[in-house]
Amino acid sequence: MRRPGFRIERIVSSGQSSPPGFWYDQPHAEWVLVLRGEARIAFDDGVRVVTLKPGDFIDIAPHRRHRVEWTHPAEPTIWLAVHYNPG
Repeated sequence: MRRPGFRIERIVSSGQSSPPGFWYDQPHAEWVLVLRGEARIAFDDGVRVVTLKPGDFIDIAPHRRHRVEWTHPAEPTIWLAVHYNPG
């Protein structure tokens, strides 16, 4: 689903991660929910790594640099991502 300033997407990962040295730096906020599988998201402060399991979610502020550190290699990780412009 897509509307101006708002987009919902379903993502399926099978062991993928962000390339070494790559950081997402998005102009919009992103709310992410893991529906199945497991993933780790790292932030560029070098301190915070968040592990997400089914039912866990995180809200990432605009320009909060992050990367997908790991997704479960043995089972698909299914994400629901909502990209939005905060109010």
